[in-house]
Amino acid sequence: MNLSLQPRHWVLLVFVASALYAHFRGRVRFGMVRALLDFQVLLAPVNALMYLFSRTPRSAFIDPREFPEMQVLTDHWQLIREEALRLNEQGAIRAADGHIDMGFNSFFRTGWKRFYLSWYGQEMPSAEAACPRTVALLKGIPSVKAAMFASLPPGATLVRHRDPYAGSLRYHLGLATPNDPGCYIEVDGQRHHWRDGQAVMFDETYIHHAANGTQQQRVILFCDVERPLWFAPARWFNRFFARHVMSAAATQNVPGEHVGAFNRFFKGFYALRQKAKDLKKRSRTTYYVGKWALIIAALWALFW
Repeated sequence: MNLSLQPRHWVLLVFVASALYAHFRGRVRFGMVRALLDFQVLLAPVNALMYLFSRTPRSAFIDPREFPEMQVLTDHWQLIREEALRLNEQGAIRAADGHIDMGFNSFFRTGWKRFYLSWYGQEMPSAEAACPRTVALLKGIPSVKAAMFASLPPGATLVRHRDPYAGSLRYHLGLATPNDPGCYIEVDGQRHHWRDGQAVMFDETYIHHAANGTQQQRVILFCDVERPLWFAPARWFNRFFARHVMSAAATQNVPGEHVGAFNRFFKGFYALRQKAKDLKKRSRTTYYVGKWALIIAALWALFW
């Protein structure tokens, strides 16, 4: 009997091993079924490479002082705050129009809002016009791959989730916050509350959630910062992936700005997803039988 594995079986093993590593690396975990069906599984081998060569500590929170190039943002936080609050007063920090922001689509339903400043090489003309000083500061930091102003109004929450891509780390700079423990983010079981003028960095591929239990809006500067890696080919691959894959998730602040391929696809996909939700309301049994039949058929087609 020939027990040697075919290439497609090795591919399956790599995906499963990478997904299991991502699942067990944190203290807070999803259930096994959700973990293996989570969107992050699609990027599990890429993320395993990022974790393997990462120069940062393997912890949920990372000391911002390890990224001295980010200090210029803290030094100018009041200038950045001024531009952010002007946009906020104009209503420009808001949810997306339609389903064209797949990365954050689910957050809009619970109150989260944003205004993009840049996205993985995709410049935002609306940001250049509305907040030129903040955009200029960000352009002076090559490791910042994406940035936005993000709002969490009173009573808003973000459900437990983990971001799909480990090639970056998340940077938050408090601009106008409640300065109160009732407005917080919890990453892998560790809680932090935002403060005006103070920065925090964390690994967004750990499970995290956020809530604003105060009566004051929270506005922050939100950045994706390139994860430092030890191995030059790993750094090259990370930048290539960011430039050609992550950039496809670009979206717009105002009509007429570029919308990436992923979000154009998501707009059409969401219409089908809505029909699936309607089916789930009518018959949960039919919905779940159909869902698992599609998953099993896809796995069979790919690997057997």
